[in-house]
Amino acid sequence: MKDVPVPVGAERSEFIRSLREHIRSKGLAYRTEQTYLHWIKRFILFSGKRHPRTLSEPDVEAFLSYLAVHKSVSINTQKTALNAVVFLYRSYLDQPLENLQITKAKVPRTVPVVFSHKEALTVIEALQEPYRLLTELMYGSGLRVSEVIRLRVKDIDFAMNTLLVRRSKGNKDRVTVLPRSLEARLHQQVSFSLSQHWIDLAAGVGEVYMPDALSRKFKSSGKDPAWQYVFPANNLAQDPRDGVWRRHHIMDNTLQRQVRRAASRAAIYKKCGCHTFRHSFATRLLESGYDLRTIQELLGHSDVKTTEIYTHVVKQGSSGVISPIDRLAVAKP
Repeated sequence: MKDVPVPVGAERSEFIRSLREHIRSKGLAYRTEQTYLHWIKRFILFSGKRHPRTLSEPDVEAFLSYLAVHKSVSINTQKTALNAVVFLYRSYLDQPLENLQITKAKVPRTVPVVFSHKEALTVIEALQEPYRLLTELMYGSGLRVSEVIRLRVKDIDFAMNTLLVRRSKGNKDRVTVLPRSLEARLHQQVSFSLSQHWIDLAAGVGEVYMPDALSRKFKSSGKDPAWQYVFPANNLAQDPRDGVWRRHHIMDNTLQRQVRRAASRAAIYKKCGCHTFRHSFATRLLESGYDLRTIQELLGHSDVKTTEIYTHVVKQGSSGVISPIDRLAVAKP
């Protein structure tokens, strides 16, 4: 249950416990909380476990430059670490950092690996249910692995052919397309999920994890069919917050492992995984002539520059370049 927020009181460090409380008071996504705490802890360890209040801009500069020079992190990774430390000083310690001078990371952002349509279908056909349907949704709707496994019954609008993605990256909701070709099987999966829910209720359990404070505001909402996960886990698990036994969703590492094995069976040797299907979704839309703004909204990118990277992987490029050797081949009698 990696996406279930850990109890604040579980921290041994008073500083980290207080910082976690502060992050939650700001309403940041749990994944952001985990990321910020990871980099702040690394910063503290790098600084000899000194309290951040005793540190200043040169210490932060040294840490970020160390990541770039000695750890060879990517530009995006260095930016993430910077965001975490800036949040620590500006929001939590109320000591804004001024005029940071850091060595910028030089490892560029790589062009995403994508499947051809044939390759995507080959990998999908090598999967068994429910992993096949999960993967088809990543490819057909552009979902991240964390988004597809957390789908709840109420997030599917069969009448409007849409999926609601809740509290995704950046703590934002978005709407994306529901492939019509998957409707029948998705109906079956929802029926399976609800059948399992009825069995759990009869056994005296059946309460699903509820985000934020909804379980306190609406005490019976955890047993509401609408809130059940579409892809439930095979076994019950004990919630680390309150000790209640609940049925969570299929875990991301399980789906990722299944996709890697399927790609291997399909003899596809690209460096690929679950996220490759999301990249492929965006690339297919671009190839079909959809504008970047539409693709940006479906993917949930906050900046269209993130979406623009797919123009580099579209077949023959955005300018329709044909290789000279292909022209020679056509010219031969």
